[in-house]
Amino acid sequence: MNVVVNREVVADLSRRGFVVTSLASGFALAVQPVEAQTMIVTDTTGLTAGEVKVATPDGQMPAYRAMPASGGPFPVVLVVQEVFGVHEHIKDVCRRLAKQGYMAIAPELYARQGDPTKISDIQALLRDLVSKVPDAQVMADLDACVAFAKASGSGNTDRLAITGFCWGGRIVWLYAAHNQKLTAGVAWYGRVISPATELQPKHPIDLVDRINAPILGLYGGADQGIPNDTVEKMTGALKAAGKKSTIHLYPDTPHAFHADYRPSFRKEEAEDGWKRLLAWFKQNGVWIPGLIRTTRGGAGRPSFFTFVIDHN
Repeated sequence: MNVVVNREVVADLSRRGFVVTSLASGFALAVQPVEAQTMIVTDTTGLTAGEVKVATPDGQMPAYRAMPASGGPFPVVLVVQEVFGVHEHIKDVCRRLAKQGYMAIAPELYARQGDPTKISDIQALLRDLVSKVPDAQVMADLDACVAFAKASGSGNTDRLAITGFCWGGRIVWLYAAHNQKLTAGVAWYGRVISPATELQPKHPIDLVDRINAPILGLYGGADQGIPNDTVEKMTGALKAAGKKSTIHLYPDTPHAFHADYRPSFRKEEAEDGWKRLLAWFKQNGVWIPGLIRTTRGGAGRPSFFTFVIDHN
């Protein structure tokens, strides 16, 4: 079930302490100022939402959890952060999923290495923090979130999904190779081909034969950081291996098109991608919703999620 990594790296995980012990509010300095006019804010009406602590072998990891306030146990969705950590956009995605009837959990996966919200320069963030996060640590922390959901009694981990954005999009593919009990996943514009490093020894293209859960990839055809030919190679590898995963490429669409707080946001593609995510989870048995109705993100703000009001 584990991604193959350097044994010394794995052993080192048990010696790390948590630099970040609680989630920050607001947005990372590296993405400010935010685009408030397009930003979706999902309320907590009918939800239990807020910070929780997830037990790991070396301490308590902060995470954001949102789920319906009553009922359950609910299908579980792991929500994996962008390079900027668990800020307000990722928390909002959790609430959108909770409005659908899921327990959504977003762990702060950089918590041992540093606080991404305090770094204003994107290159410094990537160099000094993100590059120092071992894949093995991330896989173990996501496993800890699954254990947390199961132990809480509110999460049905037999229906387990994962979704992630940017940095988290790559993690979706890796976790699908790592956890053979995963039901389905959706990867938003995560790299599939990169040079190997000691801490990131394998990339999605290297793990196709172990990706058995159906994964939907959502990518932008004008993404300057993820060349189209790498996406095409991943698509070809999945097809050649007979996998149930697929990738949808949006023409003339930039990276981070779902990020409604950034100039890269593309409303039409983001709405379509969200609908595809919901349909993918339904199609692959994560959740089969009943009667639903459309809700709004707030006065004058766009919204593209629905609220499950019949869980049968």
